[in-house]
Amino acid sequence: MKALVIDDSRTMRRIVAGVLKNLGYDTLEAGDGQEALNVLESESDIALCCVDWNMPVMDGLTFVKEVRAQAQWRDITLMMVTTESEHGQIVRALAAGAHEYLIKPFTPEAIAQKLDFLGVLPAEEPV
Repeated sequence: MKALVIDDSRTMRRIVAGVLKNLGYDTLEAGDGQEALNVLESESDIALCCVDWNMPVMDGLTFVKEVRAQAQWRDITLMMVTTESEHGQIVRALAAGAHEYLIKPFTPEAIAQKLDFLGVLPAEEPV
């Protein structure tokens, strides 16, 4: 399964991508929402996007709305991974089409729990 990590911080992208790789995902990265839309246009099998809220060019909430407006991307799971912790912003993100919301800082276990709850953890390889 492929996951796209969208964050303007290269360090944060690498942290999230590392957690996702350990969970069995192949990962791609984008530095803002517009770059992420370009990746979605060129990659047809992305199952998960982990999206920061505050980014230049296109923020995470706008990205979520753009993805939800496109029928070809309706099956992509969207999880906000952000420092934005105000209840109203969480509600806005979920109302816009995000499936889950994870507040930074987080633990690898927290990501795994959210993805397990959503049913999008990659299947383990048979031994």
